[in-house]
Amino acid sequence: MFTYKTKADLVADSIRELVRSGEIRPGDVLRQRDLAERFEVSATPVREALSRLEAEGLLVVHAHRGASVVKPAAENKAEIYGIRAALEGYAAELACARITDEELARVVELNEHMKGLKPDDPEVVRSNREFHEQLFLSSHCDHLISLIRQTWNVLPSRGPQVVWRPHTESVHQHQQMVDALTARDPERLGALTRNHILGAIDHMNRALGQGRS
Repeated sequence: MFTYKTKADLVADSIRELVRSGEIRPGDVLRQRDLAERFEVSATPVREALSRLEAEGLLVVHAHRGASVVKPAAENKAEIYGIRAALEGYAAELACARITDEELARVVELNEHMKGLKPDDPEVVRSNREFHEQLFLSSHCDHLISLIRQTWNVLPSRGPQVVWRPHTESVHQHQQMVDALTARDPERLGALTRNHILGAIDHMNRALGQGRS
């Protein structure tokens, strides 16, 4: 099944990636006319994309002054990851019943790709992010997806990190999640997803206790 994306979807995706990559930084001002020229679209999809990203907490839209990128909040990471675990665990459960064949193939592809990467390969970060993103997108629940994006945007990394957990453990846990998804087992996949996300906090606390920053 083909997942159709509107021009507003594509513009929003592009802006998210520019923020994640650091090309667009917190405080930077984005003007509709410049964005329309950059992405070769009219003003309407740009306005829709900016409104959506504001709802996700990534931008603040100012009347007559464009939009600016919000600085990540310095909130307790353990609390944020707890929220992530609850939301993404539920999204994973929904995905078991709603995921398309195309989306499932993409999850499997991302998992296999990450398996073949070396732990210090920068590509691991992108593949990990896309893996988790594809899982919650496959829930096809727009309000839940928006809440998850809001939670990601609070974090300085604008999403999940892989720096704390051993690569072999990430790969193993992702494979368990893929197996549960393929088996359409929502209870197991929800539990695996929640444990995977909460486990990152344990690894972070241990690493910081040993002097890592």
